[in-house]
Amino acid sequence: MRQSRTVILLGAVAAIALGGAVSAQEFKDTQIPLTGEKVEGAPFSFTRDWGTFTLADRIAEKVKNGEKINYVFSYQASGIPLFSPQYAAGFDMGCKMAQQLYPMDCTAIAPVQNDANQQVSQIEAKLAAGEIDCIGIEPVDSNSLTAITNRMIDDGIPVFTAGVPSHGKEFTRFTQVPLLEGKYVAEAVLKWMEENDKDLKVFAVSGGDPTQEWAQGRMKSFVETIKAAIPDAEFVTTEANGLNTSYEPGQAYEVYRSFLTANPNVQMIENVDIGAEHAARAIESLGMTGQVFTVGWNSSHGQLDAIEKGIQIAQFDQRWPDQAGFGAVACAALFKNGEILPNTQTLKAVFLADVEQARQELNNTMGQQ
Repeated sequence: MRQSRTVILLGAVAAIALGGAVSAQEFKDTQIPLTGEKVEGAPFSFTRDWGTFTLADRIAEKVKNGEKINYVFSYQASGIPLFSPQYAAGFDMGCKMAQQLYPMDCTAIAPVQNDANQQVSQIEAKLAAGEIDCIGIEPVDSNSLTAITNRMIDDGIPVFTAGVPSHGKEFTRFTQVPLLEGKYVAEAVLKWMEENDKDLKVFAVSGGDPTQEWAQGRMKSFVETIKAAIPDAEFVTTEANGLNTSYEPGQAYEVYRSFLTANPNVQMIENVDIGAEHAARAIESLGMTGQVFTVGWNSSHGQLDAIEKGIQIAQFDQRWPDQAGFGAVACAALFKNGEILPNTQTLKAVFLADVEQARQELNNTMGQQ
């Protein structure tokens, strides 16, 4: 691992301002790329690996005249702790970046809680009103928005997705690669074990919805990488039966308490989303600090506190604000320069030495001092 403790999953592209319009200093904390593949015929008519895209006439007319376009960002939910505020902040950041490249009005829509049918209905309402010229989507899962994504592409509306691996004809999937994430996290755990003389043998994997494609990938590659390094490692749960904690803090805490009470030999728990801090709370409440350790995804004050207490080894930040901000910038780059921005998502590991900086970054994102 490099000193920055950041692994590049797909190869980062430098954030170079287009035509000098975007201030690299103003947006220095984002990894959203500002340049990409120059595509012949874009944005009006061009070929991708799935076929030919032709921009809708009404949108093409706006672009030819340099008129403002309507950008819509549809994401999973507006009422999920940790996730939703960071996504909202990222949407605002992305819109500001995009407006320096190409004029646009930005609108964010989302159900309060995860509801794929409502998410589709919200998009349908915007389509019926003719209010989508380009769209960014963060789907609830890998399949629920595939049909509407493909229909918009066929109707000449550019689509970019983020946050969740998906199976549509979108131009870019700006997201992590689950199998690579799990491997990286396992390698970080193994390195920590070596550096701290820890001989962990009993593991478990968990998550708020362990059946999701991204959760399965993170768990599967974590299990495989640990077992490759520690052949006699035991996994009480794997991707086949991952511990389902839910996303609700109180319920997650109780699930972890019950699990650890029933499995006191477990030494390490991987949480593949936002719940590691609740595992840490359960560990502490059961007097198991120093016996059981955790790792988890995304950024929260609870996880950073657990790292400082020596319960959580690290948090792995998949950069929610960048995911939320990507679509607007991708639309602007497409309409301004005929470019398709790439997936440059990185997974950032935060260890004890990185906590102070990570806490400040989280405060800045959440609008806290």
